[in-house]
Amino acid sequence: MRIVSLVPSWTEYLIDLGLGNDIKGRTKFCVRAGEESDRIAVIGGTKNFHVEQIEHLNPDLIISSKEENDKTLVEACGNFADVLLTDVKTIPNALEACKEIALATKKQKAGQHWVDQIQKTWGEPKTLLSKADYVVWKKPLMLAGPDTFIHAVMEWWGIKNSIQDLHGSRYPEISEADWNQQSTDWTLLPSEPFPFQTKHLASFQEMGKNPLLVDGEAFSWYGSRMAHVAPYLEKLAQELRA
Repeated sequence: MRIVSLVPSWTEYLIDLGLGNDIKGRTKFCVRAGEESDRIAVIGGTKNFHVEQIEHLNPDLIISSKEENDKTLVEACGNFADVLLTDVKTIPNALEACKEIALATKKQKAGQHWVDQIQKTWGEPKTLLSKADYVVWKKPLMLAGPDTFIHAVMEWWGIKNSIQDLHGSRYPEISEADWNQQSTDWTLLPSEPFPFQTKHLASFQEMGKNPLLVDGEAFSWYGSRMAHVAPYLEKLAQELRA
């Protein structure tokens, strides 16, 4: 089977399913594409991938995401290959998508192994004992709101998302003045999509926030990454509670 993945987390999942040799195309953000990632064609980004390049790869299956990929471009890919469109906003969504991809690639046994691993390492949802904002972009200032996978991950691990239905947006843009009206304990600054670093902490401290750098993949990647990051999320949740 010839596969093109348009989603970084699904690329890693395909690798962990044992399909490294079947992946013929990936995005430039698929940074966990296995030890032989150089042999996999890079077909652009998640929003601006090159349809003609993908068609030239003659894929049997293209794996995409409703949130991460451009709708028009994904639909164009459907003219020459089967497209599996995932839509992950909750933990159960993620597990079902893992099974769906495993079925489509005839790797049901390996897929069930990873689903079992995720369920084992994640356990049941934790009691909400800390509260935090999750910043996804710096300028403009954007936060992760409800109905997002980030929100679902936070609350599963006992971190209440301070932003609830703000402006009715999943990723609300917020002014500093409006943000100061929100009550929270922590402000989480992830490594992606905006690459927050130590140099950014001071500006948030000046706004009266309590910033903390966190692993963006742990909160926004699904698939086998969920099992890989469970120890990190468990430790982080304990630190926030303390």
